[in-house]
Amino acid sequence: MFEPAHSRPAALMPLLLALAAGGCQAASTAWPFATLPALAVLGIARGQPVWWLQSLSMAVLVLLLVRATSARQAAWRGWLFGWAWLSMTFAWLFTSMHTYGGLHAVLAGLAVLLLAGALAVYYAAACWSFWPLAPMHKGLAAIVFGSLWLLAELARGQWLTGFGWGAVGYAHLDGPLQALLGWVGMYGVTFAAALLAALLATVLTAPARADKVISLGLLLALLGLPMALPATGGTTQGELSVTLLQGNIAQEEKFEPATGVLNALQWYGAQLQANDSALIITPETAMPVLPEQLPAGYWQALQTRFAQGDQAALIGIPLGSFASGYTNSVVGFKPGQADFWRYDKHHLVPFGEFIPPMFRWFTDLMHIPLGDFSRGALPQPTFDWQGQRLAATVCYENLYSNELATQFVDAAKAPTMLVNISNLGWFGEHLAMDQHLQIARTRSLEFDRPFLLATNTGQTAIVDHRGRITHIAPAHTAVALHGTVQGRTGLTPYAAWVARFGLWPLWGTALAIVLGAVLMRRKRVR
Repeated sequence: MFEPAHSRPAALMPLLLALAAGGCQAASTAWPFATLPALAVLGIARGQPVWWLQSLSMAVLVLLLVRATSARQAAWRGWLFGWAWLSMTFAWLFTSMHTYGGLHAVLAGLAVLLLAGALAVYYAAACWSFWPLAPMHKGLAAIVFGSLWLLAELARGQWLTGFGWGAVGYAHLDGPLQALLGWVGMYGVTFAAALLAALLATVLTAPARADKVISLGLLLALLGLPMALPATGGTTQGELSVTLLQGNIAQEEKFEPATGVLNALQWYGAQLQANDSALIITPETAMPVLPEQLPAGYWQALQTRFAQGDQAALIGIPLGSFASGYTNSVVGFKPGQADFWRYDKHHLVPFGEFIPPMFRWFTDLMHIPLGDFSRGALPQPTFDWQGQRLAATVCYENLYSNELATQFVDAAKAPTMLVNISNLGWFGEHLAMDQHLQIARTRSLEFDRPFLLATNTGQTAIVDHRGRITHIAPAHTAVALHGTVQGRTGLTPYAAWVARFGLWPLWGTALAIVLGAVLMRRKRVR
């Protein structure tokens, strides 16, 4: 039997609300619009996280779930929320595939929507699972919702190579939950954020006064907990003067020998020779050709430049050969070493740096060079210079804190600084640069380490161990960014446990909570 026409708008409204709330959650991790004075009062500025917007957005989703009439309806609402959130969060993938990858606009747009839709299945599954458990005590239901959301985020961030970009924990970088990062990491904050949203939904709409009071008490306790925790910081270990180079080589010319390659070699070569900081860092593939493809004498001149004195350099360059395989690498030059130090990127980008099985047809439609790399080991030695130990990552590797944590197993040899070199020119002027910077700030707070970001087009920045941006270069400008950075020693609680156990404690805790809720429901039914 067909639904009466007058009821269709009412049935459509929850779906539209789910889409709108998902869009707001995307905006909460990095505000996408220009800064307005009226919004600045609310702490809203372009590219910055807005923690309270994330909480309100997810609270709307929780209300939609508890008012659903079936688990299937809840799953559909959760999927729409996730699809809107994720497709808007990494809409910049369209630019990399269409503008620079040569993929037709329709296919590139469809690819982004399909990727977001596939990843949104994790959240649909979480919402489907939550619906039958929602009628339990509201405080317990909120904890179950947070656990299910955490499981969905962990799955997205780890399974099938993992792509946890835009996780809700990043929205709380400047909020009251920030202090939890040094204890439970970004994924722990993600659980706390989902719990906060569920409690907020209960406070706003629960019909029973007792549920409101209990949920409000839990909400206030959650917001106050980070302030009650002791500081997680270590101690300062010396200083290092650094120069971060941002060449702003046009992405459409970057791999063209007569234009981008020539411009990059000239600009970075001159900057490496001219700057006098103790450490000079270039972006990813600043030298966009193999060492043997460089002009005669170029490589030898770099080695000679840093063979003596008190300066060192970290340079992004591909290494390898057809026979041995290619790597997306960082090489380090410093006085007194027999050969250059190297770091080979471990966590490769699907389609950009390796081709998943059965997807060769997709990469054949695109025209991105250097498309099949070999994977580096985990962990790899730090670059040690002037009393500092620098741990390198390339591109979106700074997204994977559990992999970075393998450098912290031995506290005596743990990095004192973190370095990431990237080329975000693939994504034009979109929010990828701001989101990438927020990820680096999060890693700084998790590990109590300064973070150095050297990128081709932006955001090139220096972040201190408290997640504060101390120096930043203007985007889309060729510039050398200078600063002095203090190294840090000691381990945060998060670094100590994730280095040894990975993210399994979070998996186990969330699964135990959900399993306990399922068993409680079965007992009530019986």
